[in-house]
Amino acid sequence: LVLTRRAKEKMLWPNDWDGTVASHPRESETYVSSGERRMPEELGIQCKLDYLFKFEYHVPYKDVGSENEICGTLIGIVEDSSQFKQIEGEIDEIKGISAQEMLSELKTNPKIYCPWMIIALELLDKSEKQMLEKYDSVLSTWMNNEMHEVFQQAIKVHLPEDNWRLVE
Repeated sequence: LVLTRRAKEKMLWPNDWDGTVASHPRESETYVSSGERRMPEELGIQCKLDYLFKFEYHVPYKDVGSENEICGTLIGIVEDSSQFKQIEGEIDEIKGISAQEMLSELKTNPKIYCPWMIIALELLDKSEKQMLEKYDSVLSTWMNNEMHEVFQQAIKVHLPEDNWRLVE
């Protein structure tokens, strides 16, 4: 899994680790076309993406503001990670992380991860069967009982109430 550290200039969750690309689709865009548009803008690369699912959540951030979003979750395979570029004002760092490394980090310091990213990981097994099969070699290590337990505990650190749900 490739993670990005949000730029320190961001108003909400500055310096926290997040998934790779975030965007609000324009009127004529799908989640996939929006993600594919934003990848070069945020990471300096292009990649074919597939849609997995969407969810909504509401979470306050300190006394600064909050997120109240519907998130489409996408997946893609990047063959050459050396092409990633940090875009100033968007991303301060890029790193790869294994499921076991994420498990360990979430147990010790879940607050350094954006809550919506943890929710997306928790919901991976809700993806359509076709996508689960297509990306089995990538997704299977992220979908076991131990991972679910750690994701659920980490989500509760950010959202003490169940302010999130899968959207059909």
